[in-house]
Amino acid sequence: MSFIAMNRFKVVSGREADFESVWSSRESRLKELPGFQEFRLLKGPEGEGYTLYSSHVIWDKRADFEAWTKSEQFRDAHKNAGNSKTQGALMGPPEFEGFETLLQEG
Repeated sequence: MSFIAMNRFKVVSGREADFESVWSSRESRLKELPGFQEFRLLKGPEGEGYTLYSSHVIWDKRADFEAWTKSEQFRDAHKNAGNSKTQGALMGPPEFEGFETLLQEG
């Protein structure tokens, strides 16, 4: 079964376009790693002063995700995480959630 890695981001209201621009213009390099299946950036509901986003990545297994976090590709993909477009756009650091797939249909 697969492993799903998600980061939740609270983006300050009015800064959504900046946040989305950073993601759409980045070079992720995920496809270079064994076990990578799929990436999605999700836009969720609005809260008090923020919009919720989540990055959603499906890996073959947890070990593939862990290898990604230790890779050169990971470092390259995150080197501009604190650039001027994202300064002040987030309400705190992202919140990581990892899930092992138990059942799958489709």
